[in-house]
Amino acid sequence: MKAKSITASLILGAAACGAMPAQAAEPDTSGFTFDANVSLASQYRYRGLMQTNNKPALQGGFNLTHSSGFYIGNWNSTISWLGDSDPDVSAPLEMDFFAGYAGPLWGDFTVDTGVLQYYYPGDYPGGYTRPHTTELFLGLGYGPVSFKYSHALTNLFGVPDSKNSQYYELNASVPTGVWGLNVDGHVGYQRVRNLDDGSYTDWSLGFSKSWNSFTAALTYVDTNADRDVYTNSKGRYTGKAAVMLTLTQTF
Repeated sequence: MKAKSITASLILGAAACGAMPAQAAEPDTSGFTFDANVSLASQYRYRGLMQTNNKPALQGGFNLTHSSGFYIGNWNSTISWLGDSDPDVSAPLEMDFFAGYAGPLWGDFTVDTGVLQYYYPGDYPGGYTRPHTTELFLGLGYGPVSFKYSHALTNLFGVPDSKNSQYYELNASVPTGVWGLNVDGHVGYQRVRNLDDGSYTDWSLGFSKSWNSFTAALTYVDTNADRDVYTNSKGRYTGKAAVMLTLTQTF
């Protein structure tokens, strides 16, 4: 793959697609809350694109949040997209490190802003552009709807000369009032600098349900990513539509 990818077509565990799982633990007297998560994913996608070549992934992480709204955390997943794009690369793990602030802004509006570092430990051939990526993000929420903007301070997931690439996303999670189900929708646009035909739109629609410390989700994901750009060395189009089932536990 010439750019970062991720999906989830059948997930059993926690926190697929990304980085900041829900907070569940009770705060202690110092004002800090700690929670962790674990997941098993049948397929892992990010911004609509495959990360594990339609195969399962093991995932997990943690958050440390202060009552002021500041937080730090880590999230990890097994991956294959780097080796799928170049057989000389051995980098089977994604490690995300993030810090930021989330809280009220004004009225019913909320804000979530911070920095996210994607790190891929492994072995790379000489001259290979490392996929490690740092992004700043700013999110605004109102009720069940949120908008988030991410800006790459580095090259974007190994694309040469792609610094200042951007991702825009609109998300919504609306209770249906039936069996505790939510309807979850997402649309995003990835702009990739200096990669011809590398920019694309991704979207998803699905249902989720939470009980105790678990959340299950069934989601359809698709993209309009260019096949020539987003087909890996194994001949798979990484932006192909998929149906994803997830089961997440937070503790």
